[in-house]
Amino acid sequence: MSQTLSAGSGIDHGLHGDEARALAQGRHENPFAVLGPHRTGDGSAVVRVFRPGAERAEVIDRKGQVLADLERGEVDGLFSGVVAEGFDDHLFRFWHGDSSWEEEDTYRFGPILGDLDTYLMREGRHYRLYEKLGAHPTEMDGVKGVAFAVWAPDARRVSVVGNFNAWDGRRHIMRKRVDAGVFEIFVPGLGRGEVYKYELIGGHGEVLPLKADPVGFRQELAPSTASVVDGLVEHEWKDDAFRSKWSDWQSADKPVSIYEVHLGSWKRGDYNSFLDYDALARELVAYVKEMGFTHVEFLPVSEHPFYGSWGYQPIGLYAPTARYGDPAGFARLVDAFHQADIGVLLDWVPGHFPTDIHGLGRFDGTALYEHADPRRGFHKDWNTLIYDYGRTEVKNYLVSNGLYWLDRFHIDGLRVDAVASMLYLDYSRSHGEWEPNIYGGRENLEAMAFLKETNEQVGGQFPNATTHAEESTSFPNVSRPTYAGGLGFHFKWNMGWMHDTLHFMQEDPINRKYHMHHMTFGMVYAYSENFVLPLSHDEVVYGKGSILGKMPGDWWQKFANLRAYYGFMWTHPGKKLLFMGGEFGQSAEWNHDQSLDWHLLDHAEHRGVQRLVRDLNTLYRGLPALHENDCDPHGFEWVDTSNVEQSVLAYLRKDREGRPALVVCNFTPNVHHGYRVGVPHGGFWEEVMNTDAEIYGGSNVGNMGGREAEEVHCNGRPFSLSLSLPPLSTVVFAPRREAGEAAEPALDAALLDEQDLVKA
Repeated sequence: MSQTLSAGSGIDHGLHGDEARALAQGRHENPFAVLGPHRTGDGSAVVRVFRPGAERAEVIDRKGQVLADLERGEVDGLFSGVVAEGFDDHLFRFWHGDSSWEEEDTYRFGPILGDLDTYLMREGRHYRLYEKLGAHPTEMDGVKGVAFAVWAPDARRVSVVGNFNAWDGRRHIMRKRVDAGVFEIFVPGLGRGEVYKYELIGGHGEVLPLKADPVGFRQELAPSTASVVDGLVEHEWKDDAFRSKWSDWQSADKPVSIYEVHLGSWKRGDYNSFLDYDALARELVAYVKEMGFTHVEFLPVSEHPFYGSWGYQPIGLYAPTARYGDPAGFARLVDAFHQADIGVLLDWVPGHFPTDIHGLGRFDGTALYEHADPRRGFHKDWNTLIYDYGRTEVKNYLVSNGLYWLDRFHIDGLRVDAVASMLYLDYSRSHGEWEPNIYGGRENLEAMAFLKETNEQVGGQFPNATTHAEESTSFPNVSRPTYAGGLGFHFKWNMGWMHDTLHFMQEDPINRKYHMHHMTFGMVYAYSENFVLPLSHDEVVYGKGSILGKMPGDWWQKFANLRAYYGFMWTHPGKKLLFMGGEFGQSAEWNHDQSLDWHLLDHAEHRGVQRLVRDLNTLYRGLPALHENDCDPHGFEWVDTSNVEQSVLAYLRKDREGRPALVVCNFTPNVHHGYRVGVPHGGFWEEVMNTDAEIYGGSNVGNMGGREAEEVHCNGRPFSLSLSLPPLSTVVFAPRREAGEAAEPALDAALLDEQDLVKA
């Protein structure tokens, strides 16, 4: 592309004075106005180039024929001349001593953004922002190269720098699109794998620290911090069969059992090395499938400079971390899960970002991504910056990022971290350290609008994906639709249930009769939201020990308590989430610098817990009463909460047709024979789960496969079962089907031999 000059062939084609010096100093704010080809009135063109280090320059055509010798300008590296023809598709040949080389003319190529792009960016509705911003290998005018674009509205000048230009910010100064505040440039000859950053000059003329690309799709392996040209991930997806039934996954009446994983420490390789995405696709997928989880949830995979943040302090929001491979490898991992019929959820962190100088902080010399007021733009707890949710372009950047993972990597849902910190202006702030909203309240109205927009866009563009909120307060209607006044999430983590029940389980059984309300209180509000019951990574770090370590009693009782607790959790209303290691009773606190303690599976008690979790997942998926009404009050009914002396709870779960399952929990080490529990009808009730079974490491007290209901009134019901309640146990019963009806997938003690379990 060439621009037109008004003068004729006698034009003075050189640059002089301030403009020439501005180029030499890298401070020219509009290089496209002076470099490249510029048509003259007689059909020729003035061609200028700035190439520091060159001693001589020629304009040549594609065949290497010289079109013009260029004259040296008044500053080193500046050349210019008049070219009669061929200037729309030319190259330069440079000389230094006896050496010569050829380069394309970067400044002859046209804009990258179209008018619609800039309009949508101004509106904050460019939900495919990642298709334009960032670094994209592409072809322009038949020439291969990379198109770079970055938002930096208050910068005077932005250059892309890397090994390709000796990190010289004078070489590739970008075009500013003032209509969108975006700087753009097409650099010919570059391709995937090129390392780059942006060099910016702020509004006061200050040279800023080199910045990684906010929409970079790949970054160098930490501790290096540059972005890497990779473009949008290219992968031939093989998950059509999985996605064809995707519509079933969003429904609250489907079984959702989530295995929460930190990819860097689930399992390590030789010499404590990371497993890469492909190794995880082989080993982790097989394990999650064998364990019966419906979903896996990754702790944040967006690139983060500090490994010890577990991904919760991301800088490269668009880049899967290089610690485990490249973006294509991450796509293969997701695809492998889908081919195994396992959904993939991603922990997403739009709540804050770290202050590392190569990141988003003061990106163009101003508080661009972060809120300028530290009362709203800085987290004291984490020493991180908070996004300015009220700024149109920032909100667009974040919403587009959430959609990016669903679009390009086929992620099935986003779990949004630290939602409470976003919702409240006074979050972790004392009096005088926060400013009320326009109505005088403490709610962050801009953050609320951002979350609603994200959920609406996810619902509109990916209607079968889900969003999950980690929201630790009683903020109302988190998982209610935005049209009904909610935030629009599909599910909310039930932090209250987690804290209450763990508090109860940590009590010595002799004292539990004083704390039974901790196990029952969750049902008071169980249907105020669509809940996930989380035993997450947060409960096994920072001195909290493991879930097993929280259990009281001797070694046998610790495992019995854990098994009883898991039985209670898997039969309680709400979807399930368990952090890795919890499924086999990891005894030590989670350490992100090493593998889980897989050697514990050499011990029968740990294998028993592992098998129990697998069988609980099988039961939960197969028995509709345990999942169909997880979020509907018609699916639950207390049978007995009054026996606090013996710490026994009994309740019914019911499916959509009202068919029940009976759950009885005994939270003491005492065995109770002849314990009568009311049921709604007669017939034979099969014992489909007993956490005290010998195959799980229990004492094998049970009910001989089930009990016939007797017409004995109990607990306000016309029939009842006379049961043997094992010590520290959860027992589940389901009515036997009539002849001809499909059998419930009740668990048989011989469902799988122990050796059939995958030992990771």
